[in-house]
Amino acid sequence: MDDHSPARLFASTAPYYARHRAGYPPALITHLATQLGLDETQITLDLGTGTGAIAIPLAEHVRKVIAVDPNPGMLDEGRKLAAERDITNIDWRLGDSHHLDDLSLEPLQLVTLAQSFHWTDRATLLSSLDKLVTPGGAVAVIGGPAPGTIEPPTWLDVVTEVRTRYLGPERRAGSGTYTHPQEGHQEVLARSPFSHIEVATWDHTITRDLDSVIGLQFSYSYSSPAQLGDQKDAFERDLRQALTDFNSGGTFDELVRTEAIIATRP
Repeated sequence: MDDHSPARLFASTAPYYARHRAGYPPALITHLATQLGLDETQITLDLGTGTGAIAIPLAEHVRKVIAVDPNPGMLDEGRKLAAERDITNIDWRLGDSHHLDDLSLEPLQLVTLAQSFHWTDRATLLSSLDKLVTPGGAVAVIGGPAPGTIEPPTWLDVVTEVRTRYLGPERRAGSGTYTHPQEGHQEVLARSPFSHIEVATWDHTITRDLDSVIGLQFSYSYSSPAQLGDQKDAFERDLRQALTDFNSGGTFDELVRTEAIIATRP
């Protein structure tokens, strides 16, 4: 397998992803349950589930969550987290947005996409979901706001400087680079069958220690252990020193904004 293949890059992030990603505020799941009338009878799809950050808390509100991801390592971490919480109504499946027909999906009342929508062919995916989502059902796109919407923490400049020194100024994606889509998710949804849109946001501050900031970098595909290769230890050493020089107190605050775009048919 190519060392920079997406499968290898994301496989190497899985344990860091499960441990160091911020997760989502409980109010988000409560909002979805209230707005969409979830009453433990629904079947939902969490596409690009990763380690189950949405699937796991959503499971208590629906009959079943079908949690789909193209990376076996992510699914393994998700299964572990669900087992720790005695959650048994998640069906973990290997797959992706390009092969939905292979999954033999049941009719769905809700599809969630958290931090994964931008990796898909969004218009084609929404057309496919139109055939799977029941009348009255919804697509919920969950993630952070568009780049530049909120002020990033000052310590992120330190991380960027060290990452750039090792990996260059562009965010790598496999053997190429990643560019965020120019057209926003809301604009794509507005042209889709799910053109009725409601947006809700939540802000909260996360305080990380030094190990968590470093682990967070390894959770990203563009600075994953696989991407860094034999430079991983040197990168970690230099980043640890740079962050310590920046803030010897060892705590790093970040304002995190979570945005939920709930899209239904008009």
